[in-house]
Amino acid sequence: MDPSAKSPVSFLAHVARLPRKGMPVTVEADPRQRVALAREHGLAEVKSWRADLLVEPWKRNGVKVSGRVVADIVQECVITLDPLESRIDEAVEGLFLPEDSKLGRLGFEGAGEIMIAAEGPDSPETFSGDSIDVGALAEEFFALAIDPYPRKKGAEIAPAGPEEGDTEADGPLQQKLRALRDKL
Repeated sequence: MDPSAKSPVSFLAHVARLPRKGMPVTVEADPRQRVALAREHGLAEVKSWRADLLVEPWKRNGVKVSGRVVADIVQECVITLDPLESRIDEAVEGLFLPEDSKLGRLGFEGAGEIMIAAEGPDSPETFSGDSIDVGALAEEFFALAIDPYPRKKGAEIAPAGPEEGDTEADGPLQQKLRALRDKL
């Protein structure tokens, strides 16, 4: 996904003055947005898409976004090309720091160390201004949850050629090569 492109489900949450308990945000895609999501992610259809999020203060000036994105989608089976319906229900989590935050500068400008664990949480992202696009964040988690190779139950790929040792299906070249191999 191109980070400079605007998300079809873009929703800016103003984070300058967040309540202590956080601010609930619901983003539900309308028909036009669902068509754009389907086109953006190579899907046959997005039947529904909804993100229920909580935007809350984190550390001194940071922001934590958590919640779920739930969607009903239709993809094409990679084998039969038949429509295949599936449901996405994915947790959404993100940490954000203002660009000018001391913690952000120490970690991101090389003056400090950042410990990264492959299975651990992502490091915080920086933001400028007083808002964060929580819709785009939810779309990122939606995109990661899409099966890149959807396969209909029971669909299998047929072998490309004859089974090894099947002399009846061999052509003249294969028969001559086998005869030469047998002579050696």
